[in-house]
Amino acid sequence: MKRNKSQSFADYLTPEIIIQLYKSGIFFMAKDRKDKNVILVDPERRALLPIKNIFYSKSLIRFCKKRPFEITINKSFADVIFNCATIGRTDTWINHLIEKKFIELNKMGFAHSVECWKNNKLVGGIYGISLGSCFFAESMFSKVSNASKFALITLVSRLWKLEYTILDVQFINEHLKQFGVFEISQKKFKQKLSKAL
Repeated sequence: MKRNKSQSFADYLTPEIIIQLYKSGIFFMAKDRKDKNVILVDPERRALLPIKNIFYSKSLIRFCKKRPFEITINKSFADVIFNCATIGRTDTWINHLIEKKFIELNKMGFAHSVECWKNNKLVGGIYGISLGSCFFAESMFSKVSNASKFALITLVSRLWKLEYTILDVQFINEHLKQFGVFEISQKKFKQKLSKAL
């Protein structure tokens, strides 16, 4: 297939190609919210969260036992990804193209969201792609304290119950360290991913 010079990679980013990229261990990001293109990312080290042995602090366990939020799945996917791109951020890698493509993937049954509600208002959530026994967590947001953590814990508990083997979070950050995030090599990740698919 020949590419017109005026066209970018984004013009060829169909849902089918996105799925194949994820199956190959490759994801994509934008430089910022206004960027009209995306870049492919295939990091040498991959960050994962343990599903069976994820770490919860005692204070978070006490908080969760109070059942502070109503939880839904895939009820407001478009709102979750929009909030992930805009809430509490000066900039983001989620541009409008990524937002649009993931909404398509949600309608096709590949992308999913966990939503936290309080007083009938969406206050937190997380979204990602599910393939085989691997969940690629993309981003999460919180409008009130601990809402994103509660969404993550809900996701992990469902993955554990459904016997998922991989929870990919791409990169280590300070927020994820509290849950026991760890890194593996690109080669090992792709081996694990191949089995999970």
